[in-house]
Amino acid sequence: MARKPVARDAVLDAFESLLIEVGERAATLDAVAGRAGVSKGGLLYHFPNKEALISALLERLDQLAGEDAAAMAAADEGAAAYFIRSSVWADTPLDRVFVAATRLAEVAHEETRQRFAGIQQRWLELLADDVGPEMAKAVRYMGDGLYFNAMWEGAPDPGPEESGRAPGHAGGQAPNRAADVESLLAAVERLRG
Repeated sequence: MARKPVARDAVLDAFESLLIEVGERAATLDAVAGRAGVSKGGLLYHFPNKEALISALLERLDQLAGEDAAAMAAADEGAAAYFIRSSVWADTPLDRVFVAATRLAEVAHEETRQRFAGIQQRWLELLADDVGPEMAKAVRYMGDGLYFNAMWEGAPDPGPEESGRAPGHAGGQAPNRAADVESLLAAVERLRG
């Protein structure tokens, strides 16, 4: 009897979480099995080694980044506005796999670096189609800066109904990210002009 794909996903989710929380070295097979609540044998049934876990994580990254690129290409507001609006850490599956893969790139995992280069190239192509090749990198850097600053500030930006505060204020510490997004969107419009 074949094992349920749910167990495989739980193991991959555990690996992703450990990469985010403690990094590549501490994300051992034993730690992943413990986090996933499976035996090491159960983990090895799905992933015979750590490289197989990494390959599956990179497949997840490619899938989610591809879905995001398709949404970016189809966005009525244009690729640049979509990119800026989606560049706020929201603890989405794409956010999580992106950060987990970043932890692999930090330790010079070459395949991960190549995947990131491909994703960035696709973003640049979509942005160039929208705002021109000269401005595409500027928009990408705006989005990257917004994303990483929001991520470093901590939790996703709660809505006013979740926090009881104005959007962008988590405990009064985070800046108003909604205002930052609108400011960057205005800058994109100036770049188009």
